[in-house]
Amino acid sequence: MEDGLPDKPRLNRSCDAPKVGIVHLGPGAFFRAFNAVYTDEAMANAGGDWGICAVSLRSPTARDQLDPQGGAFTSVTLSEDGPKPRVIESISRVLVAPEDPNAVVDAMADAGVKIVSLTITEKGYCHEPATGALNRTHPDVVHDLANIAAPRTAVGFIVAALAKRHAAGGKPFTVLSCDNLPSNGALARGTVLDFARAYDPALADWIAENVPFPATMVDRITPATTDADVEKLTEIAGYHDPACVFHEAFRQWVIEDDFADGSPAWDSVGAQFVKDVDAHELMKLRCLNGTHSTMAYLGYLAGLATIGDVVTDPEFAGLCEKLWHEEIIPTLPQPDGEDLPAYCATLMDRFKDTSIRHKTWQIAMDGSQKLPQRLLGTIADNLAQGHLPNGLILAVAAWMRYVGGTDEKGDPIDVRDPMADQLKAADGVFDLLGFRDIFSEMLAQNPAFRAPLTAAYVRLQSQGARAAVKEYIAQ
Repeated sequence: MEDGLPDKPRLNRSCDAPKVGIVHLGPGAFFRAFNAVYTDEAMANAGGDWGICAVSLRSPTARDQLDPQGGAFTSVTLSEDGPKPRVIESISRVLVAPEDPNAVVDAMADAGVKIVSLTITEKGYCHEPATGALNRTHPDVVHDLANIAAPRTAVGFIVAALAKRHAAGGKPFTVLSCDNLPSNGALARGTVLDFARAYDPALADWIAENVPFPATMVDRITPATTDADVEKLTEIAGYHDPACVFHEAFRQWVIEDDFADGSPAWDSVGAQFVKDVDAHELMKLRCLNGTHSTMAYLGYLAGLATIGDVVTDPEFAGLCEKLWHEEIIPTLPQPDGEDLPAYCATLMDRFKDTSIRHKTWQIAMDGSQKLPQRLLGTIADNLAQGHLPNGLILAVAAWMRYVGGTDEKGDPIDVRDPMADQLKAADGVFDLLGFRDIFSEMLAQNPAFRAPLTAAYVRLQSQGARAAVKEYIAQ
């Protein structure tokens, strides 16, 4: 009997694992639904030694799920026509960094590895969100600078592996950030160089001159896999796969074409190689992620469990439309090949897809890390243009209500955030505006922001989220 499913075999690899050409840090659900799928398809389409060594920086869960299956897992595309499973076999090996950090450094330093890619979320960069600089007082950064042979952070592992490459006279690898952050390549480069300068200035100079950090824009809605999802796949496919991922059909990957030693033929399966990703990334962060976070906080406070539930409500759907056309699109540069209103219409169709259950609570996680990129930059640009973005300010006020830890019924909220304790202990708007890791001095002290934010917070306290949204769309 295995995992309570005695009659169902475990999924297993159907062929030999491909030779490793990529080390990926952060093998969570999004990586499996996105990077691993693109790479599997690219190798099937154009060949190449692009197998992935997946590295978990914390938990052994991914290894424990994938190892018994030879690294294979199932990618399940959700649609209103029903789920469509496909076995993915691009993962060749899985490592758990805390168990053997030296093995991870050796894997990254191997001459056959040409790319080290990342999906480590905002907090994985150990940076100051308001400035983008490496937080050198972060306990794990302090540890890594003193123990470079046994790092804990992604940045520490990258510098340790590049140091071995440099010492051996080898080629550098490309560092490819695939996190939902503006200018994610520049962020990765900046934090790596900050760390390297503190560790070995000569190494930092070599990295600055030789290591590419291309920016990317990634997009595919991937809800957290549940036990019910695993059981559903067992019924459909006839095998047990605890590593499976469920995701929407839509996907988009825009990649700055800057690699040290080649890349998989991702463009042959739909990825876009471009000279400049910034406009595409900003479009996605503000139009998709910005409204996602807005709906997460306001929707959760209004008692709505999923994004589908939120946009089914006409007033919340109206909130999105108004945000896009009045507060977000006017701040955006025009990305090559994109129609911004049409892009937003596609987003609304994706939000309404009833086959995707993307929980507002899940999207609300780590808000202290997400707010500067998803909401605060757009607010600052609106204010600079002389426009008061009341809807986005309402979203920030909703985040402030949310991190207080109690919902509109007086029930506790399970706030998942690296700063959860400090945020919960804060006393209202002015205290929260004092967190410089989140709010820049310029924005926090701007009366054009402080006054309407305070008013929105009071409105949420007295009227509730639903009434506040209704009042906003009536303006």
